[in-house]
Amino acid sequence: MTSIQHNLQQVRQRISAAAARCDRAPEEITLLAVSKTKPASAVEEAAAAGQITFGENYVQEGVEKIQALTAHPQLEWHFIGPLQSNKSRLVAENFAWCHTVDRLRIAQRLNDQRPATLPPLNVLIQVNISDENSKSGIMLEAIPALAQHIAQLPQLRLRGLMAIPAPEDDYDRQLAMCQQMAGAFQQLKQHYAEVDTLSLGMSDDMEAAIAAGSTMVRIGTAIFGSRDYTSKTQQ
Repeated sequence: MTSIQHNLQQVRQRISAAAARCDRAPEEITLLAVSKTKPASAVEEAAAAGQITFGENYVQEGVEKIQALTAHPQLEWHFIGPLQSNKSRLVAENFAWCHTVDRLRIAQRLNDQRPATLPPLNVLIQVNISDENSKSGIMLEAIPALAQHIAQLPQLRLRGLMAIPAPEDDYDRQLAMCQQMAGAFQQLKQHYAEVDTLSLGMSDDMEAAIAAGSTMVRIGTAIFGSRDYTSKTQQ
């Protein structure tokens, strides 16, 4: 067993344990393996261990991996980083999901640039749940208006919400923040039949996110090991 296979097994066990503690089925929670800065060979190792969904933060790095791994058509690629307008076409043409839609202009560009030969791009609205100046995302009260616009774009499919809460060591405070997101998610589900995804929780707050109702957790270092940014152009 490779280290990546072992790490995936450990993370899946952690998800199962967290789900059991709040009477949820682990099948309700998708593990998104965050492969940023890691080579395509590491993704292949994870795929050999049964991992299907991968998240990339940097557009060009992600596209290079997608193109290098065309022999694995079962892989599902999620863009989870901040998206600049001049990179939107690459996301629209190469990824299955975009987690970081936080303004109408980006949504419109993704819609217009999505090839008609591909299924609609699955999108999540990014919420700045901790109101951090350094983070992208909209405020909770802005969700309904943006959701309404996205739902009218034929080449996009609104699937839910994503957030990156501010780091917090205390579990109860983690849970309270995640519950705010879960409440917004439930409200959105009432208005849109296809909304089914709450992308919430990373290595340090995964248990709280699952307890609150997250349906997708984004895990990188715990699967692939520490990252080396020195040789990467973050774009």
